[in-house]
Amino acid sequence: MTIGFFRNLTKPKPTPVVEREYCVAGRTLPLKIVESARAKRLTLRIESGGQGLRITVPPGLRRGEVDRFLDRHQDWLEQRLAKVPTRPQVRPGIRIPVRGVAHRIVHEPSKRGTVTISRDDRGPLLIVHGDRIHLPRRIADFLKREAKKEIEKLVVKHTEALGKRAKAIRYKDTSSRWGSCTSEGNLSFSWRIMMAPQPVINYLVAHEVAHLKEMNHGPKFWKLCEKLCPDTDRCKDWLKRNGGALQAIVFE
Repeated sequence: MTIGFFRNLTKPKPTPVVEREYCVAGRTLPLKIVESARAKRLTLRIESGGQGLRITVPPGLRRGEVDRFLDRHQDWLEQRLAKVPTRPQVRPGIRIPVRGVAHRIVHEPSKRGTVTISRDDRGPLLIVHGDRIHLPRRIADFLKREAKKEIEKLVVKHTEALGKRAKAIRYKDTSSRWGSCTSEGNLSFSWRIMMAPQPVINYLVAHEVAHLKEMNHGPKFWKLCEKLCPDTDRCKDWLKRNGGALQAIVFE
C-alpha cells in the first residue's frame, strides 16, 4: 500500500535511514524513513501484517516534512490499518493453515517434541508434542521442513522446463516479500508460503524461477510465468488478498 505527493527539494542531506516510532489508530508502530536518490516524491507503505510503516523520501528532506506528510494521511492510515488482520499467537486451540487447509493445534506434552498431522471428527489436526513453551517454534520448524521438501521439488520441475539452474535455495521469514531471485541465481522463499494453498506455492516458485531468465516484471516475464504456471493471475490475486493474514501470524 503506497501513497505519495511530488516534491522538489534541495535541502541538506539527512541520515539515509532513520528509525523511530509513530502512534496511529491506537497502535505504536516502528517507522523507518529511508532516503533514496531515485525518489522524486514521498511514498508511504504499511508493512505486511501491519507490523510497521516505511517512508521513502527524496534526498534532503527535513523531518518536519515527514511529520506533516504523516499528519495529512492520518485518516488513510487509520482506514488501512483497520483492515489489517489481527496478529494471532500460535497456541493450542487455534487453527492455522497448512497448504491452505485449516488445522487445529493440539498440544500433547507426554511425547517427545515432534509435530504430526492427524484428524478427528472436527477436522484436521496439528499435534505438537513436548514442552508447551516450545510449541510455536516447533510448528515454525515443521513448516520450514515442509517448505524445503515441497519447494525443492517445484524448483527442479520449473528449472528443467525453463532450461536454467538455480545456484542455491534459501528459506527465510521475511515481512516484505514472499520470494526473491538474485542475478547469481540464488532463490529465496518465505517458509510461511506453506500455509497457502498448493497452487499458490507452485505459483510462487514459478515466479522466482522465471526471474532466472527475466530479471524484471515486464511483459516477457509475465508471459514466461504464465507458461510455467497457467494459474498465475488467480494465484497472484490470492496472495495479494490473503498474504497479509499469513504474515501476521506470530510464531513466538
